[in-house]
Amino acid sequence: MRACPITRRAAGAWLGAVLAAAPAAAAPRLGPAECRAAPARRDALQGVAARGEIVLASGTRAVLGSLRWPDEAEAAAAAEAWLAGRRGRPLDVVVRGEPDRWGRVRIDAADAEEAVDLAGGLVAAGFAQVDAGEGDVLCRPALLRLEEAPRRAGSGVWRRPVREAKDGAALREEAGRFVVAQGRIRNVGERPSRTYLDFVRRGEDGLTVTVSKRTWRRLQEHGFHASGLTGRVVRVRGIVEIWRGPVLDIASAEMIEVLDSDGTEPRVAVPERERALRR
Repeated sequence: MRACPITRRAAGAWLGAVLAAAPAAAAPRLGPAECRAAPARRDALQGVAARGEIVLASGTRAVLGSLRWPDEAEAAAAAEAWLAGRRGRPLDVVVRGEPDRWGRVRIDAADAEEAVDLAGGLVAAGFAQVDAGEGDVLCRPALLRLEEAPRRAGSGVWRRPVREAKDGAALREEAGRFVVAQGRIRNVGERPSRTYLDFVRRGEDGLTVTVSKRTWRRLQEHGFHASGLTGRVVRVRGIVEIWRGPVLDIASAEMIEVLDSDGTEPRVAVPERERALRR
């Protein structure tokens, strides 16, 4: 997969967008536990292993936070090559939360010489998508803005288009895979433990998004209620499961983007007071 050449103006705009989504050098130490940041430190990129695992010169094994590493081999190779091109370069590194089950830490990292944020660079180039993973929150929701250009261009990971939420047959074929889907919510069903967002009418084959009680509470705090979401166009993402039909079980409110009626101008469903904690 080759990156398309860009003009100087486009390159400037791209870099500006990346820097706008970059983490601050002294990241905040408040907020959700999984997003709490340690003090920034200097390290260097020594190598890139399978599925985007980064090996730092200090010996630390890490992954970039707020990202979904591509599943497709071609896209993964492009992302790996982009990171490997910075091998040996000094990085400003911020560790967030605790190590994962494999002993890897989640980091925000920026090239200390070129001031390019690694996660932002991968997203803006179309080499990776934004994802909260197993977390209840997306630590860097500003990264979502960087997806717009490659998504519109259909480049990189966006060569596989956003799925239609009402196309149940196509979504069934994606079972077990990470997808980004978009559609108009037809019905919101609130239950004691979960809330269900249906994109098709009862009896039709299409997507259902399940939202945990905790996440639904966060949505409501930001003004998203059942009556207000019904009829709205949203973009959602996650791993497709098959129940009676295709389902996305969403734990992070930021994985639901409320769009305008024409599918533009996403409004990330996260309380404003939390955004400053998770740039």
